[in-house]
Amino acid sequence: MRNELQLDAIIEDYLNGKLTEEERKAFEQLRANDPSVDHKVVTHQFFLDSMKEYGATLSLKDKMNAIHASIDVESLSDKLKPHPSFIVNLWRNNRSAIAVAASFVLLTMVSIYSIQHNTKQNGSYEVMSRELVKIKNSQNNLIRNINNRKLEKAPVNPAKFGGTGFALTSNGYLCTNLHVINGADSVHVQNAKGDSFKAKVVYQDPQYDLAILKIVDQNFIELSSLPYKINKGNIGMGENVFTLGFPKDDAVLGEGYVSSKTGHAGDTTAYQVSIPVNPGNSGGPLLDNRGNVIGVINAKEYQVDGAAFAVKSKYILEALSAIPQDSLGKKTLLKKSPLLGLNRTKQLDMIQDYVFMIKVYN
Repeated sequence: MRNELQLDAIIEDYLNGKLTEEERKAFEQLRANDPSVDHKVVTHQFFLDSMKEYGATLSLKDKMNAIHASIDVESLSDKLKPHPSFIVNLWRNNRSAIAVAASFVLLTMVSIYSIQHNTKQNGSYEVMSRELVKIKNSQNNLIRNINNRKLEKAPVNPAKFGGTGFALTSNGYLCTNLHVINGADSVHVQNAKGDSFKAKVVYQDPQYDLAILKIVDQNFIELSSLPYKINKGNIGMGENVFTLGFPKDDAVLGEGYVSSKTGHAGDTTAYQVSIPVNPGNSGGPLLDNRGNVIGVINAKEYQVDGAAFAVKSKYILEALSAIPQDSLGKKTLLKKSPLLGLNRTKQLDMIQDYVFMIKVYN
């Protein structure tokens, strides 16, 4: 515990520029050699940036409240006349207040939405969880209802957030991102046929943004043997990869290649991939052409198309090792993936039943 506290203090000094040149070089060497230290640095930087953004929002809100208090609303309402000159005078006399109000509304849409609605941004870094909203238009009837009378009842209120998950075992263990299910009161998963099942969170790994779910619904029928393997090693730049996820209510394919062997800000626990992703892709499997799962999609470069990040698959295996082995069911050791040599259409036909939409209720 003492070593962890010392390391946190060194990271704090490093990010604040308080280390000597010799200390800085030594720490950067440690960071390059130890992925867990590097990940702690990235995580701590994310925390500091989030706190700065939140502080700026609170400061602006205080200024807005002060300006609002200085305006005599009753006096203005008495002077309201249906004449254009009133609008001009109102603008001249209160332009600073109106400008601040507009800025506050804009910042609220970006920063407060980010904090309160599970779309976390750190500068150019944005996680890919999805807010599930009820759109009031003629397309409402296209949205699948998670309640199914033949299945165990889901909560009455609509799901708030969603993402993607994929099967780790045939008996209902799934992998997704921790930020997808974090803070959930209940979780349901939905397969490609639209059937929903109750699930529970059985493992959380905040360091690598991973979570393991277990389907606990009596109506769930055990899957056939998984058509893919979890890759144990790293892969190189230029490898062709693809992902399947739920940025909308139907599964969406994304294809691309590994563009960097490290993630955001040099994070060695992740890959950067050139694949267009959107909120809802978080937790989706990243596969190579040989049918191996090489990572889990969890974030993208903010406002940059085709720059996504995926947690490396070896951390999936580490998370899975924390689950009691006798509860994982019968495991089939694949000598080669059934996806090997198939075209993309046939590969997707084989894996679509193993990829699920995650729906979170709170």
